[in-house]
Amino acid sequence: MKKLVLAAAMLFTTGAFAQMTTKQIVEAKKWDFSIVSDSTECMNSLMLYADALKANNLETAFEPWYKVFNECPKASKAKLYTDGVKIVKGLYKKTKDEKYYDILLKIYDQRSKYFGNDKSYPTSYLKGMKALDMLTYKTGDAVDKEAVALFEESFKGDAKTVDPAFTVKYMASTVNLFKSKVFTAENVVNNYINAGNTITAIVNSGKTFTGKTEQEKADKKAKFDESVAASKDNVDQIFAQSGAADVETLNNVFAPQLEANKGNVDWLKKVNKFLSKSKGGDESELFFSTSEYLHKIEPAASSARGLARMSIKKNDTEAAISYYKQAIELEEDAADKGKYYYELAIVQFSQKSYSAAKASALAAAGLKEGWGDPYLLIGKIYAAGSSSIGSEDWEKKAGYWAAVDKFYKAKSVDESCAAEAQQLINQYSQYFPGKEDLFMHGMKVGDSYTVGGFIGESTKIRAK
Repeated sequence: MKKLVLAAAMLFTTGAFAQMTTKQIVEAKKWDFSIVSDSTECMNSLMLYADALKANNLETAFEPWYKVFNECPKASKAKLYTDGVKIVKGLYKKTKDEKYYDILLKIYDQRSKYFGNDKSYPTSYLKGMKALDMLTYKTGDAVDKEAVALFEESFKGDAKTVDPAFTVKYMASTVNLFKSKVFTAENVVNNYINAGNTITAIVNSGKTFTGKTEQEKADKKAKFDESVAASKDNVDQIFAQSGAADVETLNNVFAPQLEANKGNVDWLKKVNKFLSKSKGGDESELFFSTSEYLHKIEPAASSARGLARMSIKKNDTEAAISYYKQAIELEEDAADKGKYYYELAIVQFSQKSYSAAKASALAAAGLKEGWGDPYLLIGKIYAAGSSSIGSEDWEKKAGYWAAVDKFYKAKSVDESCAAEAQQLINQYSQYFPGKEDLFMHGMKVGDSYTVGGFIGESTKIRAK
């Protein structure tokens, strides 16, 4: 306030305020020109560029703005720089003149130099914004590499000032560098962890929102929470599609950390989840170890499944079935629950527990639309158990009718398994009863028939 008073006094002395409207005086008092010897000159330049900017005349606004930017850099901690970004971005888009791009980056550097300790927009935040603008206008390994470094500096600052969008662009640049072989797969995994930790820090930062009413504050918070959730989803998707999360890489990154983190629930969950999503990851020793440690501390669906897989590997099917049932009970996601039911059905089928296997496979099918594998499995279960139904040969073959029905069902709901379904249809149709056998027992092709036993389904009579 003292600076503003001194500045105002000096400007009154030179007559600058005397030549200004009341509105211009109010605007001028937002600035501090007391740091330069020729305040009147800076004020004149300010008024010239401000008027031109209001008229959206960027070409006219640039020169006087640039004069204030260079000669009075501390005159404003926000407006001078936000106006400058608007001006030079507009001119760069229009002219493609590289000088404007260079000035754009200089705006962030200079604001950081003079106002980097600002609580709302500190140096860490400005580095993130600089990286965003770099990636908006430039591409290539050099830009991605510099942007990644800037984002990492921004993540070290107060989480309240980190824009969630930083984490998305950070991961995108990381994957670009991986694809161009500048970064290794381990770099991608480590940066994904860094992005995830940053998002968690943002969520836990206690960021507050201003507004004239409580509703306005609540609306701002809701919008921010939505952007955080969207950023997390985008970061996860970029990582999942990167091709970097293979079992070997995950093992190289996390195996050396296992002993130190065997009591760290968050770490164990994270690694367990990575491995469960990676092809072949749920067969790795690291997956089994993290599952075992995690399940002792805090039983979870993923750890129970891991222990189930480990039990299968050890030929302990009884334990595997028990762990799968725990995984199903603990899992909240329908798709994952369906996957666990399906894997449980396979184990039960291997033990010739046909009725239980059928029930588990049907549960799996009911949790995910357009998934044919459970129906293929039910058909195989029916075919395998068909001989246990009835006393006569034709009755024992009736189960193949119901089995083929399920193969057709799989084919109709899921094109990806159509080829296997057709192969099974061809295979098991050969085992239908012959026409003579059906005739001898008063059976007519096309009539309805209910298969007994554990199958218990109505089907159509068909001949070989």
